[in-house]
Amino acid sequence: MVQHGAVTPPRVLHAEWTRLASLTSTSWVVIGTVVAASSLAFGLGLFVGPGDAVTGTSLAASGSLLAQLGVLVLGVLVGTGDFATGTSLATYAAVPRRLPVLVAQIVVVAAVALVTAVVALAASVLVTTPARTGSGVSWELADPATLRAAAGYVLFLMGAAVCGVGLGALLRRPPAALTTGVLLFVVVDQVLAANPGRVTDTVRALLPGSGTRLFADDAQLAASAAGGGPDLGAWGGGLVLSVWCVVLVLLAGYRLARHDIT
Repeated sequence: MVQHGAVTPPRVLHAEWTRLASLTSTSWVVIGTVVAASSLAFGLGLFVGPGDAVTGTSLAASGSLLAQLGVLVLGVLVGTGDFATGTSLATYAAVPRRLPVLVAQIVVVAAVALVTAVVALAASVLVTTPARTGSGVSWELADPATLRAAAGYVLFLMGAAVCGVGLGALLRRPPAALTTGVLLFVVVDQVLAANPGRVTDTVRALLPGSGTRLFADDAQLAASAAGGGPDLGAWGGGLVLSVWCVVLVLLAGYRLARHDIT
C-alpha cells in the first residue's frame, strides 16, 4: 500500500508535467517551433516548380532544420531547469533517489515534442499545398513511404528533444548544453556535408543528425547510400539517434546519481 505523501513515479511525473506546463517558455517554444518549421517549408516551396527533383515528403519535411532546434531548446531548458534556477537542492530533497526526476523529465519532454512534431508536420503539409499542386507532386499519408516518413519526422524530433534533456542534465548550464547540441545536430553535420568523402561521410553517419534519414524520401536515401559512408537506411539512421539518446541519458543519470547536484 502506498503511504500518503510517498514519492512514487506517477507523482514525480505529475510534478514535472505541472512544472513544464506552468512555464510560459514552454508555450513559446512549441509555438515558435511550429511557426518556424512551417514557415521555412513554405518559403522553400516558393522556389519549387514543375520538373524539379522534389517530392511531397521532402517538401513537407523541409522545415526540420528549425524544428529540431526548437525541440532541442525545449529539452535543454528542462534538463538544466533545476540547476539554472537553483532549485536542485529542493527538488532532490523531495526525491532523494534523483533518477526518477530525470526519467519524468524525459517522458514529459518526449510527450510535448510528439505533439509539437505532429502539429509542425501538419502545418507544413498545409502551407506547402500550393507548391505541391504547382509542381505536380502529392503527399498521401495512406502511401506506405509517406507514412514511414511522417512517423520518422515525429520520432526524430522526439529523439532530438530527449538528447536535449540528456545534454542539459549532463552539462547543467543552458549555454553549454545548447551550444553542444547545436554543434552535434547542425554545425558539424553541415561542415561534413560540405566536404564529402569516405571518412567525412562515415563520421556524419554516426552523428545524431543521421536520424534525419527517418523521414528522408527514397531519392534522398539512395543519394546517401551512393556516398562514401555506410548505407544505414532509414531505420539505421534512427538507431544511431537512439544510441545517442541512450548514451547521453545514461551519462546524465550517472552524474546525477554519483555527483553533487549543485
